[in-house]
Amino acid sequence: MVKQVTDQAEGLRRLLAKSGSRVVAVTGGPVGVGCTSTVVNLAAALGALGKDVLVIDERPGMNCVSTMLGGLRGAGSLRAVLDGTVELGQACARHELGFSVLAASRENCAGYSAGQLAALLSGPFDVVLVDARLDRNGALSPLAVQAHDVMIVTRVAAQAITEAYACMKRLHFEHAIAQFRVLVNHVSSLADAQTTFENLAEVAARYLSVSIEDAGCVAADPLMERSLELKRCVVDAFPSAHSARDYRHVASEMLYWPMRPAMSSPRAETKMRTAMPASALADTVTARQHA
Repeated sequence: MVKQVTDQAEGLRRLLAKSGSRVVAVTGGPVGVGCTSTVVNLAAALGALGKDVLVIDERPGMNCVSTMLGGLRGAGSLRAVLDGTVELGQACARHELGFSVLAASRENCAGYSAGQLAALLSGPFDVVLVDARLDRNGALSPLAVQAHDVMIVTRVAAQAITEAYACMKRLHFEHAIAQFRVLVNHVSSLADAQTTFENLAEVAARYLSVSIEDAGCVAADPLMERSLELKRCVVDAFPSAHSARDYRHVASEMLYWPMRPAMSSPRAETKMRTAMPASALADTVTARQHA
């Protein structure tokens, strides 16, 4: 009897271990805070840790993942995968650093149920990173809303912090997200990153009734800019750079984040607190930075 119970427990552990990928949607405020470069470098860092990573690229055009990587070819159609005409592995472009890329515009998700999209994300990958593009209302795509975590990327500047807060506010109202993770990019010091995080944490808790978790920070680094010019990840091109070390640290910490249930897509019917005006947040941030 004891052996039977032990075997059942071991079987349950194996089932849970294979229950799906960790899905993280990465987004932020204005263009230029570094969402796509964050996705690419985290994918490379996770790949170096032996994790099988899928990057879902929702940003078409010049700022997409494939363009950043020098025109990575073969990132096939999400719609073909969902229709069952192409296997997921065949539709993805495989980067030499060990992660896969799948182009997936918001339009590709139209007409598919949440269950179909969730099944796609429960595939063989350890981690799925979605370079998420928000719609005009600030909402995630039907695919990105399947994520377990939403990471907001921001910078140490009053305007960027204001935009990050506005982004969280819209996402909270659209999807009733109760917790975000914040990555502070392009920082000159840990003290600046901590001040930025504390500003956001305070106003998010007070005016939105949401909590935010510190996802880490990435140093301002000229080698990061150089790697972009070379169409490469800084983690690969300049592994000893400060920014590369920061990305590796964030990636390793990500693997230990608690695995929360995936978000639901319907708009929340809950009563929200009065949100802090963006202008008031900008004044608060400026005052603290000069304190």
